[in-house]
Amino acid sequence: MGQIQITKCDIEGLVVIEPTVHGDSRGYFMETYNQNDMKEAGLNMVFVQDNQSMSTKGVLRGLHYQKQYPQGKLVRVIRGCVFDVAVDLRTDSKTYGKWFGVELSAENKKQFYIPEGFAHGFLVLSDEAEFCYKVTDFYHPGDEGGLAWNDPEIGIEWPDVQGTYAGSASPDGYTMSDGTPLSLSEKDKEMKGFHETFRF
Repeated sequence: MGQIQITKCDIEGLVVIEPTVHGDSRGYFMETYNQNDMKEAGLNMVFVQDNQSMSTKGVLRGLHYQKQYPQGKLVRVIRGCVFDVAVDLRTDSKTYGKWFGVELSAENKKQFYIPEGFAHGFLVLSDEAEFCYKVTDFYHPGDEGGLAWNDPEIGIEWPDVQGTYAGSASPDGYTMSDGTPLSLSEKDKEMKGFHETFRF
């Protein structure tokens, strides 16, 4: 017990989790998930599926959310580095529409828990990154929604990204500081802004 350090974020429900790393000259060992430690920290989620993806520098995935079957996500990076973002979509929350971001890397070994009710996305900062995440519900085809990654209404400050918003989610005109262009899926390029997606 007590093998993790929990840091609460500015948005209620989001937490950064840092495991205890046991290392020596031969390498290291750590527990990446322990249900007892989570419960002791007040995190009672139950995971049903593990996912893993690999992406190259400049790939931006998101912002995604589930419509009818929301998922809580425990995310981490096992190779490389990403900037990971959650946007609060809970209409009864005092931080509705606000975002929080954290750098996750193989080096810092941080994990980020994003409960149900958030949109999620990440930008790859390293040449390549392998991204792992546990989810609290299974994938349901056709249940995914999304928001424009660069919506000025949300105002996410993506690190190392240069460019000017031109009224859409298209990555045209955006690059990383070293000239690497941003790469989005065709679906993510068509995402609309916060107020277009969630009308008041």
